[in-house]
Amino acid sequence: MTYGVQRFIRAACIAACVLFPAAGYAAGKPSLEQRVEAAVRPVMSKYAIPGMAVAVTVDGQAHVFNFGVASVSPRRPVTSETLFELGSISKTFTATLATYAEERGYLSLADQTGKYLPALKGSRFGELSLLNLGTHTTGGMPLQVPDGISNNDQLMQYFKTWTPPHAPGSYRSYANPSIGTLGLIAANSMGQDFAGLIEQKLFPALGLKNSYINVPAARMADYAQGYTQDNAPIRLAAGVLGDEAYGVKSTASDMIRFVQANMNALDLDAPFRRAVMATHTGYYQAGAMTQDLIWEQYPYPVKKQALLEGNSSAMALNATPVTAIRPAQPPQGKAWINKTGSTNGFGAYIAFIPEKRLGIVMLANKRYPNEVRVSVAYDILTALAGGAH
Repeated sequence: MTYGVQRFIRAACIAACVLFPAAGYAAGKPSLEQRVEAAVRPVMSKYAIPGMAVAVTVDGQAHVFNFGVASVSPRRPVTSETLFELGSISKTFTATLATYAEERGYLSLADQTGKYLPALKGSRFGELSLLNLGTHTTGGMPLQVPDGISNNDQLMQYFKTWTPPHAPGSYRSYANPSIGTLGLIAANSMGQDFAGLIEQKLFPALGLKNSYINVPAARMADYAQGYTQDNAPIRLAAGVLGDEAYGVKSTASDMIRFVQANMNALDLDAPFRRAVMATHTGYYQAGAMTQDLIWEQYPYPVKKQALLEGNSSAMALNATPVTAIRPAQPPQGKAWINKTGSTNGFGAYIAFIPEKRLGIVMLANKRYPNEVRVSVAYDILTALAGGAH
């Protein structure tokens, strides 16, 4: 990146900050605007992030702060309409669709995969439970769909011969193929296409009006340009199970509403409300982290170091021993619940504390380290919660 472009991005971080200021902070204390700006601006400068949108919910009120540019060339500032790729945060919608399907009687998470994919009956994959798929506890699924697989038929052939290196339920291996298959099964059980169900049923039920898997032509001007680590422009390329595992694009405003829904702060139809909350059920323990259905949670108050370890590359790339929680842990109010998400050109993070009625969404059009995202969110939410932990 040239010095001139770096100067432009830094200037845009200051000049293009559009925000809805929070009220009610005591005189002499930093406002929410000041807290967010002080935390975000140095990160954007250090990692040459062109644009970010940060949303915070405090006591049921959402505040959105936009920084920098959605595209360097041509120059387009980040606005309330800017769409960011969510990466693996998309998995939380897949999990919600699965719990909704269970709520409506289309499936049971306790069932074996082979019940819904008859071609896999008798295979090791077919013996996995749907819960294994949604909690990364298959016993050793690869992180990505293997190279050379370009359609679902080839995927099923791969699953027929797949053998886990560990017993299902004994290790956590973060994986796109497993949660992607859960999304495929949930949609099939309801007799509809996955993307159609997410866009036409789940998003409207949650009140999300600016969220998509397939961005319509009329909204492409709002789709942020992503940037690689070398600052080359890039956007998400379609792949097998991509819609289910990492395909959602959304705005900060929509995602902070999703956070509020996950804190039971919205008036949703009962089946969807129950489905959202069911994704917070704790099924496995991995160190300080409790593995929910895709969401990851920690007892609150939580130390920053525990969050850094739980959201580290080691946790994403390595198999981690887990202990099943029996009976499963019901949704907790005193918890820090979070999820990271990345594509080659975007980086995102969501965290919320139901008991404190606090939550944060951070969306950027460049990938940067998870530990930095976690640290920024932790510092902001901890200050708002009233002290360090």
